[in-house]
Amino acid sequence: MQHDNTRNTIIFIVCAVAILIGYQLLVLQPAAERRQAAARAAAEQTQTVAAEPGTTSDSGPTPQIVSEREALARSPRVPIETPALPGSVSLTGGRIDHLYLNDYAQTLHSDTNVELLRPEGVEHAYFAYTGWRGDNIANLPGPDTRWVLRSGERLAPGSPIVMTHDNGAGLTFTRTIAVDDQYLFTITDRVDNRSGQAVTLAPFGSVQRRGIPNDLGRQMIIHEGAIGVFDGQLHQAKYRDWEDEAEPESFTSRGGWVGITDKYWLTAFVPEQDERIQAQFRTAERGGVRVFETVFQSRPWTIEPGRSATETAHLFAGAKRNEVLEAYGERLGAPRLNDAIDWGMFWFLTKPIFMVLEWFYGLVGNFGVAILLLTIVVKLVLFPLANKAYASMSRMRNLQPKMEEIKAKHANDAAKQQQEIMALYQREKINPLAGCLPLLIQMPIFYALYKVLFVTIEMRHAPFALWIQDLSARDPTSIWTAFGLIPWNPASAPLIGGLLDGALHLGVLPIVYGLTMWLQQAMNPPAPDPTQRQIFAFLPFVFTFIMAPFAAGLILYWAWSNVLTIIQQYVIMHRYKAENPIDTFIDRYIKKKPA
Repeated sequence: MQHDNTRNTIIFIVCAVAILIGYQLLVLQPAAERRQAAARAAAEQTQTVAAEPGTTSDSGPTPQIVSEREALARSPRVPIETPALPGSVSLTGGRIDHLYLNDYAQTLHSDTNVELLRPEGVEHAYFAYTGWRGDNIANLPGPDTRWVLRSGERLAPGSPIVMTHDNGAGLTFTRTIAVDDQYLFTITDRVDNRSGQAVTLAPFGSVQRRGIPNDLGRQMIIHEGAIGVFDGQLHQAKYRDWEDEAEPESFTSRGGWVGITDKYWLTAFVPEQDERIQAQFRTAERGGVRVFETVFQSRPWTIEPGRSATETAHLFAGAKRNEVLEAYGERLGAPRLNDAIDWGMFWFLTKPIFMVLEWFYGLVGNFGVAILLLTIVVKLVLFPLANKAYASMSRMRNLQPKMEEIKAKHANDAAKQQQEIMALYQREKINPLAGCLPLLIQMPIFYALYKVLFVTIEMRHAPFALWIQDLSARDPTSIWTAFGLIPWNPASAPLIGGLLDGALHLGVLPIVYGLTMWLQQAMNPPAPDPTQRQIFAFLPFVFTFIMAPFAAGLILYWAWSNVLTIIQQYVIMHRYKAENPIDTFIDRYIKKKPA
């Protein structure tokens, strides 16, 4: 029977590895190739001009996708020159549709800055604009309105621009756009009524994206898509769920904010907080392109002849830095603006962990060192519980000879074995489950730290030391290049390149993690069943590959946590005079004592 269990375990392991390799070769790698082919095909397809907000018909011309230079040349523009945001404003629609982020490179070693907003005509166009709506009123400012620049040669902090539009029927619209030195635009729209009759108009703001870039909306742990806070409640719609919605998702709120979020970037309107607004998440297929739009509309204004009305909205377009979002939220009265960062269901852990990391970072100037210090704090908090658990495990290890005697005595009666072993635990006052408690408590902390490292922009491209120059990315070294000694890209290998660069990618840090996991496991009491012992012996190897793709900062935390656990266990095992693999190694290979 024992032989059968061992054989079944080996068969299970072999099958699991075969499935892992087969899944990579037959599913993941072909899927990646299909996505690349789809991206190339998309670049050859056409893209339509967006209809006015609220229009969902698939109509109108479908011009070819053009380069950014060609798209920018289609409309007169005003340059944006700020320390954080270079770009331009289009006088067609008065759109803010061309923005880069000065402080953020596209990749770790790239000289090209992150592109936030893109003009219409470019693939995956992404822009924001405001306008007015009214019944039976012609030529209202909308996405295609040609505004006339009245003042301002450039948009910069302290240098706003002013543009106007005359609808030819007695209504004059004036738009003033100002920007600060970070990520906030202030858009003030004024309408003067000289038509001789009262008109009713409602101001609106729209953030619109044409299609989903290939690198967005594909990760389960992060929210990317529509986002807004209405009456204090956070509402979200991921791209994949959003595009499946047949009808717009509508909200009514006093104040709040609404926009579109990526992993690290946010484009969102913050209207006046003392007004009732109506907002929507909506999507439509236009010219073969899926258009995603978040829009808000403020209360209607009835403007008598000879009178005017003014509406102000703020547009945040930039990086989701916690302190920046908090400052803008307080300044504008926008509720929960920093919840644009996806803190997740364990927000009560992720937020404190982030604050502790930031505090340590302020002290040491290195997020990797801050993670090491955070790990020590976690260990100190769990120290009393862990001490009891490791003491119980050391005493269990000392009971191994007695347990073996019980097994030998009742070799043919498994039920009697369990009964006698439990009685032994009760006599010695040992809880066999005590060793699991520290691990179970650490799992939410582990997930929360993973979330923090994954979603906070402060971790993006944050270096630690030596080869770890981005704590939010996986360890870049690989066993297939002898950890950088062989100038070869494993991904280029025929047939198995995706496997070597994917499921079988293994760097230095994951190997360190695997070794510490193996040593920590070796210090625990062995499982009573031989088959279980074989499975547990194989787990460090399995988890080494499972953890390898994770963020380097997360593996750094877990490996350092294992090291601290090993030290704590070693001290306690010495106190209880329990045999441990460290002393065995020292005696056998350093002191050369006979076995």
